[in-house]
Amino acid sequence: METKKSSRVGRYVERDVSWMYFNRRILQEAEKDSVPVLERMSFLGIYSNNLDEFFRVRVASLNRIADSKERIPKAERTRAKKTIKEINHLNAVYNKEFEHAVGVVTAELEKHGIRLLHETDLNEEQKLFIRRLYLDRLNGITNPVWLSEIKEIGDAYDDSIYLAVRRSQWHDGKKSPAVTYALIKIPDREVGRFVVLPPSGGYNDIMYLDDVIRFCLPLIFIGGGKCTYEAYSFKFTKDAEMDIDNDLNYGVVQKVAKGVKSRKRGEPIRVIYDERMPKELLRKIMSKLNVDQLDTIVSGGRYQNHKDLMAFPGCGRPGLRYPAWTPIVKPEMETENSILDTIRQKDRFLHVPYHSFNSFIRVLREAALSPDVKEIRATLYRLAKDSKVVNTLICAARNGKKVTVVIELLARFDEESNIKWSKRMQEAGIEVVFGVEGLKVHSKLVYIGCKGGDIACIGTGNFHEGNAKVYTDYMMMTARPSLVREVKKVFEFIRKPFKPVRFRELLVSPNDMKPRILRLIDNETKNAKAGAEAWIRMKINHITDEDVAARLYEAAAAGVRIDIVLRGNCSLVPPSVPNMRAVGIIDRYLEHSRILIFANGGEPRYFLGSADWMPRNLVNRVEVLTPVYDEDLQRDLARTVDYGLRDTANGRVVDGCGRNELQQGEPFRSQESLYMEYLRESQEYNNTRN
Repeated sequence: METKKSSRVGRYVERDVSWMYFNRRILQEAEKDSVPVLERMSFLGIYSNNLDEFFRVRVASLNRIADSKERIPKAERTRAKKTIKEINHLNAVYNKEFEHAVGVVTAELEKHGIRLLHETDLNEEQKLFIRRLYLDRLNGITNPVWLSEIKEIGDAYDDSIYLAVRRSQWHDGKKSPAVTYALIKIPDREVGRFVVLPPSGGYNDIMYLDDVIRFCLPLIFIGGGKCTYEAYSFKFTKDAEMDIDNDLNYGVVQKVAKGVKSRKRGEPIRVIYDERMPKELLRKIMSKLNVDQLDTIVSGGRYQNHKDLMAFPGCGRPGLRYPAWTPIVKPEMETENSILDTIRQKDRFLHVPYHSFNSFIRVLREAALSPDVKEIRATLYRLAKDSKVVNTLICAARNGKKVTVVIELLARFDEESNIKWSKRMQEAGIEVVFGVEGLKVHSKLVYIGCKGGDIACIGTGNFHEGNAKVYTDYMMMTARPSLVREVKKVFEFIRKPFKPVRFRELLVSPNDMKPRILRLIDNETKNAKAGAEAWIRMKINHITDEDVAARLYEAAAAGVRIDIVLRGNCSLVPPSVPNMRAVGIIDRYLEHSRILIFANGGEPRYFLGSADWMPRNLVNRVEVLTPVYDEDLQRDLARTVDYGLRDTANGRVVDGCGRNELQQGEPFRSQESLYMEYLRESQEYNNTRN
């Protein structure tokens, strides 16, 4: 769905419709023959997982707007309803494409000797294996509940798969069976979604846990007499919005903890069910889910919760995945000398996952041990399960450093984890600050105060070891006094958000980032009209802010060449105006870094940081973009953007309607080329040093 604004040069695509186009790019990777088959399975899982979260968060928000009779203007409610309608249409179309892709990839797996079996396909050895599995692990955690005894299915957990069982019980002398219905929650968290069976006929045989339970239904309903069983899967997605209690008697941690629990009471907004489910049973299920006309109801295949395909068994077949790219340790980061002194000599950077995140851990560890370091401050948004970052900060606190951590308790779906970590840090003597009320702290900052000269780390991604293996992110480490002082000021701003603060170097939201970005764009427009060098090249996750989109359209119309490497949402329609193009890249790594480069009349200005061009980032979050002055890092940022724009293997044209056609040209894969360049540079450095 697109809405045309009379004041704009180009068209504007609704954010949530553009997200559907983005997610389809992931599905299209799963459909590519050139992608290894187990990676295609992973892409199918990522597509499904993304869709679940999208409905839980974004579609749920649209539903609340559309249903609201108070405070929401009619025009906004109408706009939300139109967007929901378009999303449901695209979802139905893409779901058919998805189901077909699952079938194609499953068939391709069988060609490689990995076979998915149904409960009717088992040989005697495999049947015995399943019966033993039931007795050893499934007995007691597959507990049917009679549908007639359930008031509302929506009270149950939505991040699960359910089997709706139709049991036909035959009694002597009766011409027709007595039919009863039951629900069984698939215990995938306890057992795993896939069961590896004893091999047969030269195949590695695998079975969905759903089918294992179908096979075991006579054992589950033991004592029922002569019965036949049918079982149909379904799942539902709830509104994931939290109700945050404003009671002054509760602290912020207690409020968020209560809010997480409130998610369980969210209303179901999407239902996916096996299209073979009998209509009578489907009616019973729907009546107990209390869905309404705005909710999404999709008929699908035999299996739901395809996000589990991300963990599909590899069966010891590494050749069916991408070849390993071992993260490179930058030579200047493996020195036996002080890394802090190395950073003081000149700005340093990491580009993960090409470079090893462990180099950043070494920086923190040296700071935790060095007698010259007096203070460490850090912002944490999402944290790994066994966070080396937090453990190193705890080490610093125990070594007498003053450690302050700003942790964002409202990082969606990581709230419980962040509460746990915040308590552990407090117990270790770390001062924990819970951000700014009404503003998520999304900036990626570390400040190290020490005698030899303070140091700051400014990043585009979370300080998260797990993310650093799959997300492309930059981290700049600098001792430039003008930048380090302002990083320290950001922490002071977080503590006292109502105290006026001016930033000359850093672009900080909600302080002044948006107007300064608009001025940078306007400067390019001015230069283009004056005949000076004028262009904008960027790499970013999302562009949906309407004011920014309007200025970009105006700049392009004035002759500014705008080239965008994009991951996700894009409200622009680049083909509708001259001088603008956007390339969406989906590959083995998740593109996550934010890079901005402005021609500035022939003296380019470079920035990197945490902010996308969305209203939430520019207005409702604490975000930081830093100027980049180091020439080595500038060249690296320019190369990364250039490689993304040249990508023909995985770069798709963002066209505002979701076709996502691959770029044409000489074969070029940006992520592979970047890794090989970094590897070559590292080897050359080591050769010259030896």
